[in-house]
Amino acid sequence: MTGRADAGGAYSWDRSFRLWDSYFALIWLATLVFVLGTARPGWPVRVTAAALLVLLVPFFVRVGRPLLRQDPPDAREALTYLGAMMALFLPSAILVGETRLMTFALVPQCFMTLRMRWALTAVAVINLVPVLGWALVWWPSDQDVFYNGLFAVVTLVFSVAVGSYVVRIIEQSQERAALIAELDSSRHEVARLSAAHGALAERERMAREIHDTLAQGFTSLLMLVQAVEAELDHDVPQARRHLALMDETARLNLAEARALVAGGAPADLDGATLPDALRRLAARQSASLEVTGSVRPLPAGPEVAALRACQEALSNCRKHAGSSASVHIALAYSDETLTLSVRDDGCGFDPRTATGGYGLPGLRARVTEGGGTAEVGSAPGEGTTITLRLPVPPPRSCPP
Repeated sequence: MTGRADAGGAYSWDRSFRLWDSYFALIWLATLVFVLGTARPGWPVRVTAAALLVLLVPFFVRVGRPLLRQDPPDAREALTYLGAMMALFLPSAILVGETRLMTFALVPQCFMTLRMRWALTAVAVINLVPVLGWALVWWPSDQDVFYNGLFAVVTLVFSVAVGSYVVRIIEQSQERAALIAELDSSRHEVARLSAAHGALAERERMAREIHDTLAQGFTSLLMLVQAVEAELDHDVPQARRHLALMDETARLNLAEARALVAGGAPADLDGATLPDALRRLAARQSASLEVTGSVRPLPAGPEVAALRACQEALSNCRKHAGSSASVHIALAYSDETLTLSVRDDGCGFDPRTATGGYGLPGLRARVTEGGGTAEVGSAPGEGTTITLRLPVPPPRSCPP
């Protein structure tokens, strides 16, 4: 993209500079015709003036064109070049007044190569010195001096006005080009930051999914391994039941891993309703479940959030409530809200002083993303209750 833009810009500049070459050649040729075709002064003077004009061409081609194509032109080289051009132009313009037509080719070069102060000085010299020198050399009539002087002043004012206007336009164009470049850079930076934010959001989402599924499944497996090790010597039937539960948990973890890779629904919700998924989850965790309200199919977002929140709440119960604590899960359907509550009668904690961990912040973030709210109520010695409310679409009314 940049290469095309640069190539297009260079091509446009080459075309515009060819127009400038044509303009310079046209002015130079017209001036030469006027100098050779005028009636006065005599041929020797006119040929001398024409010879000076001819010398302008190779000097412009060899030095002027490369200088004008610089961005920006070197100030010292520009002063040297224009000084040499005026050294050729002024004698010719003093000898033959028609040579002053060449000012239309020299004045633009002053504004193209010099700073404003130096450009105005050079333009004044180009417009006024030829008339003054011509009057001192040829002593024309007062009327000729007046009209030529008036013409020189008019061309000077015109040159200054047009040159200043063009310079301001060039400066504004450069400022706009710089602004466009800055905006383009800002656009790329915004795109980069947006991509980085998207990657971070996806990383956080995957971390939350892994924490709520695989990590909790592995935690359950570790606890079951410890239980089996303690039961092998004196309670083999119970150890076998725990081994079967380990097998079920491992298979569920494998299904959850495949669902994460495929980006599908959680394994517990695959082909099942939310109450059925919560019943299986409650059975694995020895918790009770109560479902109230009119059970109906819901969008995947609220059901996944409710299931993941319930998994996180049960994980916290295993970690903090104590092995003897009982857990109760309540799921309530209403017209516009799905409410899930997980309550245990364990040791509890002070939510204001609880720090660290990923579970509860991740739970709140998941529920907030779905437009719901999450509340954690607990106190030392009084158990813990986690309640979340998620907005759901109202049930469809059947036509009479």
